[in-house]
Amino acid sequence: MPLSKEEIENFKKKIILNIETNFPEERKAAAVEKIKSMNDNEFIEFLKNNDLIESEKEGKENRNNNSTPFRMIIEEKIPSYKIQENKEAVAVLEINPISEGHTIVIPKKPIADSKKITKEIISLANKVAKTIKNKLKPKEVSISPSSVLGEIIINILPIYTNETINSNKKQISQEKLEELKKILETKPKLKKEKKPTVKKINTSKIIIPRRIP
Repeated sequence: MPLSKEEIENFKKKIILNIETNFPEERKAAAVEKIKSMNDNEFIEFLKNNDLIESEKEGKENRNNNSTPFRMIIEEKIPSYKIQENKEAVAVLEINPISEGHTIVIPKKPIADSKKITKEIISLANKVAKTIKNKLKPKEVSISPSSVLGEIIINILPIYTNETINSNKKQISQEKLEELKKILETKPKLKKEKKPTVKKINTSKIIIPRRIP
C-alpha cells in the first residue's frame, strides 16, 4: 500500500528536522532544498534507498511495525523532543501541534488495538497530562488514543479555548519546541548511593593484649 500524502509530509518534516539538527551548517540549506524539491515518487524512492521504509513486497505488517515515524523515534533514527519516558512508552512533543504542549505517547512496542494499551502506558499519559496542566496552565488536558499508520498512539492535548483532536495543526519553530521541552521534561532521578554505615565499637569490651617483655 503506497504512502498517503499526509504520511509523506510527516516523513519529509521529520527528515528535514534531522538535517537541521545534525548536518554541518554549510550543507543544511542544500539538503533541505533537495528534500523539498522531490515529488512523491522521488521521495518514496529516497526513503526506500535509505532503508527508511520497506518495499511493497516486504509486506504491510513489517512496514507498519518497523518503518513508521513512531518506530524511527523509538529507535532514535530521527530526532524528537522527548519529555518523559518509562519502560513501556515514550512521550514526545508533537512537531505540528494542535495547541501548545500537544504531546504524543508512543508505546515502545507497536500496538494495533487500543484494548492492548497497558497500565504502564496509561500511567505515563496521566503523568504527562498532569505536568502539562501544572506547567502550561491550560483549562484542561484531554487524553485520547488514536490509530495512525497502523499503530495506537495517545494524544495529550492541552485545551486553552475550544481545541479538539480534530482541530487544525499548526507549524511551530524549533526554538519553541526546545523551550517547551525544557519546561516539560522530567529526567529520571538518580538513585543516591548509600553511604557505608560504620558500626560503633564498644571500647569497654576491647581486650588489649599485655605486652610481653
